[in-house]
Amino acid sequence: MFDIAGKRNIFEALIALIHPDMLQRTFFAFARETWTGFLHLLYPELCAGCGGELPAGNDACFCLHCRMKVSVSDMHLTRENEFTNRFWGRLPVESAAAMYYFSRKSPVQRALHQLKYHNKPEIGVKIGREFGKRLLASGLYRSVEAIIPVPLHPRKERLRGYNQSTMFARGLAETMEIPVLDKVLVRQAYTETQTRKKRMDRFKNMHDVFGVKKAAPLAGKHLLLVDDVLTTGATLELCGQALLAVPDIRLSLATMAIAVI
Repeated sequence: MFDIAGKRNIFEALIALIHPDMLQRTFFAFARETWTGFLHLLYPELCAGCGGELPAGNDACFCLHCRMKVSVSDMHLTRENEFTNRFWGRLPVESAAAMYYFSRKSPVQRALHQLKYHNKPEIGVKIGREFGKRLLASGLYRSVEAIIPVPLHPRKERLRGYNQSTMFARGLAETMEIPVLDKVLVRQAYTETQTRKKRMDRFKNMHDVFGVKKAAPLAGKHLLLVDDVLTTGATLELCGQALLAVPDIRLSLATMAIAVI
């Protein structure tokens, strides 16, 4: 005869042996996975490159198919590289690197277009988290004390809803565990888009655009100046010059992508 009472007693005895903390951790882990799965059904994570669905709980920016198409740089591993080469004689930098190579019709181009023009700030955060891990692993960026995003003019930021460079900075800050200082470098004038301009035209369009507020706390620090894409370098150069006017600043640069020239 099947002894139900006996089976129940054995089960209760086994439960009693489990520490309450373990039960609590197990419950919360189950609840978190269930909630994540439910949210994924309502708001699935999508690949920034092709729009395909990503697995639930996946923090990656690209699906496996798109990851095979993107060109990831290794600039963070060396102090001198093609990023720093673009600033020779223009701006003294400690280190500089981009996460990806930017080319037309690539998943990276589509991702950055989504970030800037289609209200997808999480793309910048995700790329920042991943790149932050790489920067820490390289050793060249471990002395960085704060991250400063290239600012948008307040009018343009209100229109867009956020600054894409700040989203990138926040992702970097999460994994590098350093603060984002997004109020010290300011854009003092509204400028038209720089996307299709040549370097000298960008300089004419952006002369005296950037300034530094509350400079004293920055003195003597190693700062990481970040932007979305490096093309001619005009924006980073002008921002860097404004920051380097502060005494004893050491400056490094990082972008989500570098345009192939």
